[in-house]
Amino acid sequence: MKNSVNILIADDHPIFRRGLKDLIEESNSDYIIYEAEDGQKAVDVVKKYNNGVAILDLDMPHLNGLQAAEECLKINNSIKIIILTMYKDEHLFNQAIDIGILGYVLKENAVNEILNAIISVISGQPYISPAISSFVINRSRNVENKNSESGSSRLTETERNILKLISESKTSREIAEELFVSIKTIEKHRFNICSKLNIHGTHALIKYAFENRSKF
Repeated sequence: MKNSVNILIADDHPIFRRGLKDLIEESNSDYIIYEAEDGQKAVDVVKKYNNGVAILDLDMPHLNGLQAAEECLKINNSIKIIILTMYKDEHLFNQAIDIGILGYVLKENAVNEILNAIISVISGQPYISPAISSFVINRSRNVENKNSESGSSRLTETERNILKLISESKTSREIAEELFVSIKTIEKHRFNICSKLNIHGTHALIKYAFENRSKF
């Protein structure tokens, strides 16, 4: 026999909440549905049944979805939270991910996506509405840029100078001749630079040097 899964639906619109409840209940008899009409009541439900999935509308009285999510995760950081929102707002999305949200679903697509979202988060996998998949890509790029910027602060003056010469399309041999060192020394510097910047690949260092040449 399968274990039942507690699922909380928190939304201040009773008709929408009821429709979502019926849809989820019909999809799987092992789902036990609870309801809440505002953020604070959602937190109260989680205090009592603190396992499973919490589906939280972003806009709710007393506590909004993000505030309620933070409180729920304080009660049990393993609870799987899905945010429902009508806003295609990248800032709100990033806030949700920073809190620890596992699912993020646009309300306009909720009927088609919520069941897949529930299955995904129960298995520990994130679910993001495809309509805002660009937010995920942008977030990944921002993280990579921050990591690169953080790494660049650890570069020595010599390493920065080598990056500058690489950005001028100079080879390791040409750089070695200009700095009066061996090619082996330059290759070692290149390896250290890549390690500090956390970049990989044959042409990654050249690409980085070209894209950041104004900083050297």
